[in-house]
Amino acid sequence: QVQLVESGGGLVQVGGSLRLSCAGSGRTLENYAVGWFRQVPGKEREFVASINWSGSTLYYSDAVKGRFTISRDNAKNTVSLQMNRLQREDTAVYICAIQISSGSRTDAQRYGAWGQGTQVTISS
Repeated sequence: QVQLVESGGGLVQVGGSLRLSCAGSGRTLENYAVGWFRQVPGKEREFVASINWSGSTLYYSDAVKGRFTISRDNAKNTVSLQMNRLQREDTAVYICAIQISSGSRTDAQRYGAWGQGTQVTISS
């Protein structure tokens, strides 16, 4: 089974940057599409970005398009999320997961092996 661990979160000022990492263990990630989601209290889990197994297909939510970049390094068994020009609205727990069933790439129900998440807080 796949186990995922997120890291790289922290406290950043508005307009700053952070780079998150999703590291896989137990099983290689190279055969899976990987997605980043975020969640805040009182709201549904929100899709952020996804990347297919080879890194050739990238997809972003409208909220982060143009500011975030998802990438992967299968040799290191990691998927990264570079976040630039951070805004107050980006504050959330960021969680990565692998796609385990067919369907919409933005649907959290199509993913599994969720990590514990890493907190990203934007101050102003």
